[in-house]
Amino acid sequence: MDATIVGLGCWAHVRRKFIDAQKATGKGKRSRADTAIHLIGKLYKTEKQIRHLPAEEKTRIRQERAKPQLEKFKSWLDENLPQVPPKSTLGKALHYLAGQWKRLTIYIEDGRLEIDNNGIERSIRPFAVGRKNWLFANSQAGAKASAALYSLIETAKLHGHEPYRYLRQVFTELPKAQSVEEIERLLPWNLACISDE
Repeated sequence: MDATIVGLGCWAHVRRKFIDAQKATGKGKRSRADTAIHLIGKLYKTEKQIRHLPAEEKTRIRQERAKPQLEKFKSWLDENLPQVPPKSTLGKALHYLAGQWKRLTIYIEDGRLEIDNNGIERSIRPFAVGRKNWLFANSQAGAKASAALYSLIETAKLHGHEPYRYLRQVFTELPKAQSVEEIERLLPWNLACISDE
């Protein structure tokens, strides 16, 4: 697996901004926000249909279905952006979408990527809820160490590891590692899942 870090946009965040704009329009009135929400809904419909497919197949289908939808959406955005006051709720939503466009469209290039970060947000919710309990990380170094450990745990879970067993194996094997290659073998995507004992 390539360990390149890619900055992705989140379509759920974009959708929330257009929902805010829709609410500001008032009940029963159609607006550009409704159009944007409809277009985003089409992207999510494709994602729902391919959710359980392998990454390569997701990429292929996204190129066939989502890419043309995104191209239409971009044309709509380019046409409507100059027509809306930037300080309005709708204007803010449109400018956010325009500013994030490149990051929002990366997901169609790689089936391993998600259309939004809702799954990640759900997985870190326990940390966010419990953050007052973790005030011991009262330094920048402590916060960085906590973030690294949380990221390692969530990545291990993503790759099918039970976190306690994974960390136990890593902490057992890491002191024995003599090279960068031996350390990299302990990364979640390189280590075979640890069976029940």
